[in-house]
Amino acid sequence: MSDEATAVRLDPWARALLRCPVTGSELVDGTDVDGAPVLIGTDGTRRLAYPVRDGIPVLLVDEARPL
Repeated sequence: MSDEATAVRLDPWARALLRCPVTGSELVDGTDVDGAPVLIGTDGTRRLAYPVRDGIPVLLVDEARPL
């Protein structure tokens, strides 16, 4: 499956609603070390990355990885 197929594709209004469930910060697109798409929290003191699986963000606290 290509990165394009697994990237998060949401309307801007829906994307603006997504927040880190731990810090409440905005989430931005990122890429994991293995090239997989992730969403990254923008909190200045606690940055967390959340996986994106099959184009669906997995915003579960247990799935978060500190950066």
